Amino acid sequence: MGYGWIGLLLLIANLTMHGTTVFANSSSGVDLTEMSIEEVLQLEVTSAAKKPQKLGNAAAAIFALTADDIRRSGATSIPEALRMVPGLQVARIDSNKWAITSRGFNGRFANKLLVLIDGRSVYTPSFSGVYWEVQDTLLADLDRIEVIRGPGAALWGANAVNGIINIITKHARDTQGGLLTAGAGTEERGTGSLRYGTALSDTAFLRIYAKYFNRDGSVDTEGRSTPDAWETIRSGVRLDWQATNDDDLTIQGDVYYGEAKQTLSLPSFTPPYRERRTTGIDWVGGNLLGRWQHRFTDLGNLTLQAYYDRTSRDESGVMQETRDTFDLDMQHQFLWGNRQDIIWGLGYRFTDDTFNRSNLIRVQPRSRSLHLFSAFVQDDITLIEDRLKLIVGSKFEHNDHTGFEVQPTVRLLWTPHKRHTVWAALSRAVRTPSRGDDDALTDQLILPPKTLQNPGPLPVLVRFLGNRDFVSEKLLAYELGYRMRPIDRLSLDIAAFYNTYDDLRTVEPGLPFTDLTSTPPVIISPLTLDNKLQGETYGVELALEWQLLDRWRINLAYTFLQLDFDLDGDSQSTTSGNDAGFSPNHQVSLRSSIELPGKLTLDTWLRYVDTLSALDIDRYVTLDIRLAWQPLESIELALVGQNLVESHHSEFRQEIFPFQTEIERGVYGAISWRF
Repeated sequence: MGYGWIGLLLLIANLTMHGTTVFANSSSGVDLTEMSIEEVLQLEVTSAAKKPQKLGNAAAAIFALTADDIRRSGATSIPEALRMVPGLQVARIDSNKWAITSRGFNGRFANKLLVLIDGRSVYTPSFSGVYWEVQDTLLADLDRIEVIRGPGAALWGANAVNGIINIITKHARDTQGGLLTAGAGTEERGTGSLRYGTALSDTAFLRIYAKYFNRDGSVDTEGRSTPDAWETIRSGVRLDWQATNDDDLTIQGDVYYGEAKQTLSLPSFTPPYRERRTTGIDWVGGNLLGRWQHRFTDLGNLTLQAYYDRTSRDESGVMQETRDTFDLDMQHQFLWGNRQDIIWGLGYRFTDDTFNRSNLIRVQPRSRSLHLFSAFVQDDITLIEDRLKLIVGSKFEHNDHTGFEVQPTVRLLWTPHKRHTVWAALSRAVRTPSRGDDDALTDQLILPPKTLQNPGPLPVLVRFLGNRDFVSEKLLAYELGYRMRPIDRLSLDIAAFYNTYDDLRTVEPGLPFTDLTSTPPVIISPLTLDNKLQGETYGVELALEWQLLDRWRINLAYTFLQLDFDLDGDSQSTTSGNDAGFSPNHQVSLRSSIELPGKLTLDTWLRYVDTLSALDIDRYVTLDIRLAWQPLESIELALVGQNLVESHHSEFRQEIFPFQTEIERGVYGAISWRF
């Protein structure tokens, strides 16, 4: 498989089960059952303002998953961990694919959610979305995952429309020594990791890691195995150096290789005019990031960051793509007088892609280079000391698709009492066109001749076409939030929103024409992308944390979401991918974490997800249980059961060439050793 010596070493050692360690030295890695509710609200986050601030003081719908949350959930991947976040819909399509979104518009190619790993954007300009099977790291090295529901475009730019996921790894200083994890199970067939951290000096720290996993395929609706197994190997390094009292330098990078299979339902010219085909997927890539931070005596803090990212993806017979991205970013934070905290910055991104020829998804031109220039400014203005704050700012961008875009926000933060916080926001955000929106051509469906849908003598080939006149999808968002801590052991966070969208994507039919050069000859029925859909969404998101006893904590999350869309009067679209039935109206998550005698911990996680009417997927309930034992200070053993309610269930179905698979019940065991 071309894994090289690292893969051979991991395979021989049978190192499995990544991310199940209890050992963490950073503050956010502390066991949350040993932290008070007040201490949890004092955790520092950076995503809401691009600077450190207390979680309880953010003027946004923000939720932070700590290292302990992730470890005790039993999750073996980042998407699984994200199920804990209120307001997110996380659905598994098959063994290696996910549909993840915030506040609606879910899909395999969900395009209104910006995702970052240590400041590096991992969304792909191919479809303005995320290949979640590629985004990974050692879960034990995660410091936290910050999730903002709602627009963050005023700071982070286009595509941060309905939310931002910011995945942040630990400082190398906090991962000293060795860590070895291993495990296996019914679905997690063999997964594992090896990490080592060392001090190069009193101010310089280094961390290296390698990991491998092999996951079993899923099943079809009848419970028969489907060939969509998944395996990946990855390695990375991080160096953190405090060069002077005022200068910090971080250099980090990763390389990875993965392969999987997928089953697709593809158009065919022979009866029944669709065929089930299994194809392979290979991906390989790497990235290198550098960040320099300088603290001025009187002029605030300056941060310079640059990264290079290369990815190559081959979906056999479907699509083949290679992409290179270079990004440069500068930001400066300073105080102006006693009442204003200003942060501003400049950015530039260059991306170059090459798509090879394919019979199913064709992109013309095959290569294209895109440039993105940006600037932002935000001012936090204290109106009443420790009581009332006004936040105003905007992002200004120029892209090669639609030109100049402005994305402002106005936010108000009111703290009438130390136990109560109220915030409100009005924001604008855009989702800029992707390469697929502009230039893709896909043959999606064949209508056989002499049928009710096609009474003619020739088959009809339904072909989707991109459109260079496609404009940005636009959002105007109204948000209101309230956080309270009525007693020391209880906290409640409620966010309500009302969003209006304009120029959403539609698929408009064109005039059919005959193609006699095709084999066999066909009538082409073109469907072209356009912007003829408007709509509104509204909902409520609730997160409750209750320290029932000193060693027992309960976390409850509830999400209500309603979507309503209307076509323009001249639209003839029958499908757009923006159907309200792609997102559940109700979701509930209930987690219990208990410290038991004898160095035992017990974690249970119950979830309910409502019906997806557009996909004909019923509501479902899942139950995960994790029992862990720490016989020695350096060793932890864990047994985890996932999806225990049913033997298998459906969660989603991808938009293009859909084939329905279902997620199975699974059990795995894991061991972690720190040395």
